[in-house]
Amino acid sequence: MISINDMNRDELFVWVADLLAEMFELDRAALSPSSNLYAELDIDSIDAVDLAVKLKQMTGKRLQPEVFKTIRTISDVVDALAGLAEEQAA
Repeated sequence: MISINDMNRDELFVWVADLLAEMFELDRAALSPSSNLYAELDIDSIDAVDLAVKLKQMTGKRLQPEVFKTIRTISDVVDALAGLAEEQAA
């Protein structure tokens, strides 16, 4: 299991980008924080659910559905994970 509590936002971005590249066969070099999951990376709603499940498996933390619905970019994923880590630390 990955401990996101010990990662800063830059480390979280690298980890999320690597995960997306692996899961969806994307060009890792083309991924940036502003990459739109749906418009640019062609991730559909089923892929998004797969991503949410994978994140929970790897971190042990579940993104709330209302948070997950607001995610559009890789940076949004990083922010959501950072928020989970901050909630747990508080």
